[in-house]
Parts: sequence; C-alpha cells; structure tokens
Amino acid sequence: MKTYYREMTQALLEAQKAFKNGEVPIGAVVTLRGQIIGRGYNQRESLKDPTAHAEMIAITAAANYLGNWRLEGCELIVTKEPCPMCAGAVVNARIDMVGFGAYDDKAGCCGSLYQLVREPGFNHQATVRGGILKQECEQLLKEFFFLQRNKKL
Repeated sequence: MKTYYREMTQALLEAQKAFKNGEVPIGAVVTLRGQIIGRGYNQRESLKDPTAHAEMIAITAAANYLGNWRLEGCELIVTKEPCPMCAGAVVNARIDMVGFGAYDDKAGCCGSLYQLVREPGFNHQATVRGGILKQECEQLLKEFFFLQRNKKL
C-alpha cells in the first residue's frame, strides 16, 4: 500500500507558507501518476475569500495544468481533512483519492463528520485515506493556534 509520505511532506511545506502568512496552516497538493500538478495553501485571510482553501487552490492549479476541469486519475493530499466545500470540489473534479493528515471532527467531510466524497448518490466517489503523517499535521495546527491564543503571530 502506498504511504503518500512524499506527497504529504510537500503539502506540509505548503502549510508552512500559510503559517508564515498568519493563515491557518493547511496545505495541499494534487498529483497525477506520482507527479505534483497542483499546489495550494490556505489564503482566506490574505485574499479575503472564503473559498481560498488550500484544496481549492491546488485543484484549480491542477485543472489549469491539465487544461481540463476533470481531474480523473488524480489524487489530492491535504494536511487537514477537507470541509464540505472542498469535499464537493473533489466530487465535482472527479478526483480519485483524497489523503489527509489531521482529522476534523467539526467540519471534516471525508469521514469524521460526513463522508461526502463516498456518498453513493453522487455521480462520482473518491477513495479516502486519513491519518497520513497525522502527528506532523496536527502539531503544525496546534502550534499555530497556541501562538494565536497568545498573540505571538
């Protein structure tokens, strides 16, 4: 079974960019046959855009790279479990697999709260793999929110 450690390491590098910019540190990459074709990190605050999640930016970059909105054969690797919007984008883009690090009990839609990407009523379902480099992903989020609470960012 594939570990996705290399891909998650790249997503963590994207999350570090968000961290440095005072954004919630979430990063994502989209791969096709092992090649990264899209990258993104959370930019909601800097762009003043509620849709500027890491996944959405990475999916848009991958679609631009391929010149097609259909991302069949692609995999999305993200440091935190996708929310409803991002899970919907996975289904709409026809992404084959979603891998994530940290689980999200409050908004996660790849198994924690809901399982939107596996919903049989939709025209597409993605496979899911959670907990990839979970400790590293959780630690980055914990550090960010600790610093936020203590006004050190």
